[in-house]
Amino acid sequence: MAAPGAGDPLHAKSGKAPVAQRIDPTQEKLTPEQLQFMRQVQLAEWQKSLPQRRTRNIVTGLGIGALVLAIYGYTFYSVSQERFLDELEDEAKAARARALARASGP
Repeated sequence: MAAPGAGDPLHAKSGKAPVAQRIDPTQEKLTPEQLQFMRQVQLAEWQKSLPQRRTRNIVTGLGIGALVLAIYGYTFYSVSQERFLDELEDEAKAARARALARASGP
């Protein structure tokens, strides 16, 4: 059997894969090489997740833009269908005409 840490992906006793130990860089004294390696790994992880995050951001932006355009279009549609003010204007013209007819009538 291979020695522990010699490329064996599973621990012989527990059957689980080895897990990286979490450390707090502010609490533990790390060498500059360790800090550089941590930054390098973080950058690699960030770059690996960048395309997925970019795709999600684009989809979210397009969704929000479509919602805004739908609300804008519906507003224009509903205002163009509105006959309420036209009816009020017609009634006001008729009332003015009746008032003028009464004033100039008998």
